Amino acid sequence: MQACNLHNLPENYQMKYYMYHALSWPELLYVAESDDGKIVGYVMAKMEDEDLEKDEPVHGHITSISVLRSHRKLGIATKLMRASQFAMRTIYDAEYCSLHVRVGNRAAIALYRDTLGFDVVKVEDKYYADGEDAYDMRVYLNKDKKKEEESKGESTAENEESKEEKALN
Repeated sequence: MQACNLHNLPENYQMKYYMYHALSWPELLYVAESDDGKIVGYVMAKMEDEDLEKDEPVHGHITSISVLRSHRKLGIATKLMRASQFAMRTIYDAEYCSLHVRVGNRAAIALYRDTLGFDVVKVEDKYYADGEDAYDMRVYLNKDKKKEEESKGESTAENEESKEEKALN
């Protein structure tokens, strides 16, 4: 994984960082291998737990994703991301998945927005070490749960209107 990251990304992590993620959230770490067993892509994610103290919903965060250039445009990144998001939702009951992406990384932004359904929440000024800004992006994972809550809100509003009408009559 580290070799895949070194080839593609300006942000590189020490081996202990990979180990920390692998031991803390093994269900959120996926790799793609070539036929000869070489790692050609990976996604490394985590659950955000410090936000629980702030009454924030449970959510996951994509720490890093990388696919070797020789294996891009094959759907590998999409499969890796979807596998990690599925685990966030089913194992941890995460409400959403977040990530940061360089504002200049058009290919990644297209993948996240157009293929995976992420939306930009805000811009993080000078997020990266070289001073480039990042988009903070999110995709909601429990769409059924969100629809259910919206419909509860609508039915509650309808019930209140019905009660008001009966009281007036």
